[in-house]
Amino acid sequence: MGRETVDGAAQAPPAPAPTPSSARPPTVTLTAVTSAPAPVAAATPGRAAGPPLRIGVSARILHPEGATSLGFRNKTLQYLEASVAHWIMANGALVFMVPTLAKDAAVQRSAVSIRDYVEALDGLVLQGGADVSPNTYGEEPRDPAWKGDRVRDMYEIELLWAFVFQQKPVLGICRGMQLVNVAFNGTLHQDIPTEIPNTVGHFDPTKYDQLHHELAFEPGGTLAQLYGDGPRLCVNSIHHQCIKRLGNGLTIEARSPDDGVVESVRWSGSSFVMGVQWHPEFHAHAGGSLLDSGPIISEFLEHCRRRKRDAMAARPATLRATG
Repeated sequence: MGRETVDGAAQAPPAPAPTPSSARPPTVTLTAVTSAPAPVAAATPGRAAGPPLRIGVSARILHPEGATSLGFRNKTLQYLEASVAHWIMANGALVFMVPTLAKDAAVQRSAVSIRDYVEALDGLVLQGGADVSPNTYGEEPRDPAWKGDRVRDMYEIELLWAFVFQQKPVLGICRGMQLVNVAFNGTLHQDIPTEIPNTVGHFDPTKYDQLHHELAFEPGGTLAQLYGDGPRLCVNSIHHQCIKRLGNGLTIEARSPDDGVVESVRWSGSSFVMGVQWHPEFHAHAGGSLLDSGPIISEFLEHCRRRKRDAMAARPATLRATG
């Protein structure tokens, strides 16, 4: 994606290679976004009837070197961008940010299980942010500026696989789509202008989310079915990395038509895993020639509801009675 200072069952796919204990991604804790609407008895516009879904959002990480400038000396900040939370909440779901857990934190891995947190949530959104580290897909950074955030990579890969193994839906946004591809053993172009000449502009720090390009759906794909035939629309573009080798079991859903850069992928396996290269949450109130973000969040949340209904139906009657 863009730099952090700018942007911010059937067959399960093979798990990533084990890492040394010192490099294992940390377990996570759960923090609620308290501005989420309170549950109501009847359905409200944009929300299905019944208790609201609980959606986890992975944390962006601002490491001490960046946090110091904000007055947090030797501290690490973890946060989410408000647009992604509000986009999900506007569709009737509760949002919970899922922070990392450092090895020297007060709560140790032995006291907290990532599985417990995944079981408490209905789906996961991997939000945008810093580059995926080339080290995560077996390369060295060709430029120090492209070293990415290895700590966040490992945290999000662990989180992603925990949701996949429990067959709970995952939606990756921008960096999140790239992370999905790498987690499924794919690779990335470290810098589009350097490695793919003559592409349309995909990243401009001065324009940020006002940089747009056209989007073309792959024939027969789910996005093509969701959006149907019509005029070709645009999406925002805030990334200088993109998919190089497609991950195992992933299919391409959309491309940038002028240069072929992959803009959306979907897993063909036993649960919902999808990624989009643009930021649909920034389209929520954009209108005009920009792609409507509604079908994307609606499809994701509908898969979350189905998974939740199926899980409830499979529980013994005595447990369903007690909630």
